[in-house]
Parts: sequence; C-alpha cells; structure tokens
Amino acid sequence: MFSPRHADLNTTPLGVEIIPMRICLRALLLAIILAGTSMAAPPTSPMDQALILIQRAKAAYAKINDYECMLLKREKLAEGLSPNHLIQLKVRTAPFCVSMTWVEPKPCAGQEVCFATGKNDGKMRVKPAGLLGAVGFVSVALDDARVRKTSRHSVAQAGIGNVIDMASKGWPLEKEWGLTEVKVTGAVFAKRKCTRVEMIHPTRAEGKFLHHRNVIYFDQENGLPIRVENYDWPTKPGQEPELLEVFSYVNLKLNAGVPATTFER
Repeated sequence: MFSPRHADLNTTPLGVEIIPMRICLRALLLAIILAGTSMAAPPTSPMDQALILIQRAKAAYAKINDYECMLLKREKLAEGLSPNHLIQLKVRTAPFCVSMTWVEPKPCAGQEVCFATGKNDGKMRVKPAGLLGAVGFVSVALDDARVRKTSRHSVAQAGIGNVIDMASKGWPLEKEWGLTEVKVTGAVFAKRKCTRVEMIHPTRAEGKFLHHRNVIYFDQENGLPIRVENYDWPTKPGQEPELLEVFSYVNLKLNAGVPATTFER
C-alpha cells in the first residue's frame, strides 16, 4: 500500500521525484568542476602511501595496552643465518615490559627472557634452557657479550612497537632525502590480508641507510606491522641481497589482559 500524498510538478504518478532542469545543470556544472580538480591533483606517491600506513599503525598501537603472539625470527649471526626461532611473546606497552619463552629450536626450548622498564637495575632476567634452567632466573646486562652472539638486537627492542617507532622516525627522513625506491603492493601473510611496503636503497648514502632493502607487511584489519624483512648489501654488482633478519608476529591477541606477574621474574 502506498500512502497518498499531494501531487506537485516535480513528482510522477509513480512517486519518483524529478529534479528540475535548472538543478540538474547546476549539479552537472559542479560535477565537472570537481572532476577537473580531481584530475589535476597529483596521485599519492608510494612513499606518501607508506607514511600514511605507518601513521595509522602508530595510532592503532596507541590504543593497545598489551598483546601476545607467536614470534618467528631468523637472524644472520657470525655462524650464518640462524635456524627458525619460535617464541611466545608477551608485551605490555607502557611502561614497556616483555616476556619471551622459546618453543623452537629444540636446544632453546624452555629458555625464558624477561625485561621490565625501570626494574632490576635495567637488566633482563634470563632462565636458560635445559639443565642450566634449574638455577632459575639470573640478571644479565642488555649488552652482555653472550647476548650479542645470539641476537642482533637487545630485548628492549623486541616487539611491534619498536618497528613502528623506527619506521615513523626514519621514513620521513627518507622522503626528504629522495633516494629511496618505494613499492606498495597487496599481499597475504599467515592468512592475513596485508599491504606490503618495500624500501630499496641503491647505496649506503654515507651511512644514512642500514640495509639495502626493508620490507614491512601491514595487517589490513588492525593496521599493525606483522612481518619485517631486512636485507644485507650485495657484495657484488647485480647480486641478490641476502636476508639479514626476519621477524613475524602471528596469532596476535590485542589487549589480552596479560597479568603484571608475567614480567616479574
């Protein structure tokens, strides 16, 4: 049933409104002006797209109190590229605290590392794998020589927040320098739809760049970086760069309510 209504010159018997010609002309003229403005505007560059992604990631991370996930990592050390490390990672964002428990490789299974900002005289607490773990947790300096042999990074640099911090500080400088080739494409990682950002540096540029290539995968749902790949400088012209390190954050649980006791070791 249709409700009766008063007929007017702008309405057909079927109730479809007809816009007067003068309004159509105005609308058409406005559309032409807007279209011209749109066509005149320069397209967003890949670098600008990358900067938008990292700002979105920063805003998303600011809403996170804590998270937990599985960290998969490999790093190029003195002996070469390490085997895959599978680590249960738990993080409190502020003040920064991190807990890491190794699942793989087998020789490291059961190893635990914990760091809490402002605690333990700035040292991390470490429980070794295997029989040595019987002694419990011991305090170890972040820059201890034994630590540097097993990782390129300090435990205080662990997690997604450090990735965001480094990129949000470095990428604006790279835009200013104008030396970086940037590629932004769609990708899928760990069954998650992502936006893949690749930064390619042709030269070291007098020490401005640490790596030849950086690749970050941004999760399209939560906006966070969930995979980072860094590649070494080729030793010969035309040579493919070797993987220097890769960190992947899978099965992310955001604001999971990680207990404070997790970081008390």
